Amino acid sequence: MSADANKSTTNGYEKPLPSEEQQRKINEVRRLLGLLSGRLSIYCSDASIARHLRAQNWNVKKATKMLKVTLKWRAEYKPEEIRWDEIANEAETGKIYRLNYVDKYGRAVLVMRPSCQNTKSTKGQIRYLVYCMENAILNLPPHQEQMVWLIDFQGFNLSHISVKVTRETAHVLQDHYPERLGLAILYNPPKFFEPFWTVVKPFLELKTQNKVKFVYSDDINTRRIMEDLFDMDQLESAFGGNDRVGFNINKYAERMREDDKKMPSFWAMETTPSEASQPSLTMATSSDSPNLNSDSDTSDHEKNDTSSQRGMETEAVSSDEKGLTIDGSKNIVGEVH
Repeated sequence: MSADANKSTTNGYEKPLPSEEQQRKINEVRRLLGLLSGRLSIYCSDASIARHLRAQNWNVKKATKMLKVTLKWRAEYKPEEIRWDEIANEAETGKIYRLNYVDKYGRAVLVMRPSCQNTKSTKGQIRYLVYCMENAILNLPPHQEQMVWLIDFQGFNLSHISVKVTRETAHVLQDHYPERLGLAILYNPPKFFEPFWTVVKPFLELKTQNKVKFVYSDDINTRRIMEDLFDMDQLESAFGGNDRVGFNINKYAERMREDDKKMPSFWAMETTPSEASQPSLTMATSSDSPNLNSDSDTSDHEKNDTSSQRGMETEAVSSDEKGLTIDGSKNIVGEVH
């Protein structure tokens, strides 16, 4: 395993832009997007635009292009309309599920068990992943934008490796859910996983790579890492915790159906403080939508972007006097969608 892969913590730091500079760039992206309608206007909250800007090191042109691609994808794929009964067969084995609690920093937690893969359809697997992402976002507490992935490699073997699914997963995560992943813990990956990681690592952006932590149950630092993140009485015993109940598909299905009922109101058109000053965010027909295929928009402020605005976001898996900080920026602006 490489030195980077063996590190259980990362102490990078990205110097945040002044809040007024962030808001200026957010407003510039919004101007370049033009008129939006319905759910797309709700999606483009200040917080959402800020995530796309952070993913592109606050480069307005690149963030706008990225956001247009996601808006087009959301308009066609309609991820917020996926319901449990449509993807329930993908969930039967517990290969991906959301824990019914958050970590100590308010982030939703998705458990993933590659060895529990029960279907061969890449399309179906990605659709279930998208459902899980939307559900996790639905359940984020106020002022929290990110989630944690706990990937359990118990029972994992070569037959469970799929470069295609991994590539598609990376594409969906990075292109359509930027800055949503706070941390991915690979728990007890086998030694033969190393060459696979070498193959798939180039699919991941550097920021995403640095959010992936290899954790081993026989490592003396493992329990400290998990204790920093979780209430050990709640955490499953598979990850060193004290909960031995585990996944129950029937109970989980009940939870997801209840969550499905909340989704329409989550995406209902409401006037938030950030929207009140934007009269262009009104209902319109699809013909009124901006040209989401265009990537030629440029910002009047692009020439002012400098290399000093680039850097790695904070991903420290260690506690300080204010608590653990994994996402370097705490500048959450507007509603979170």
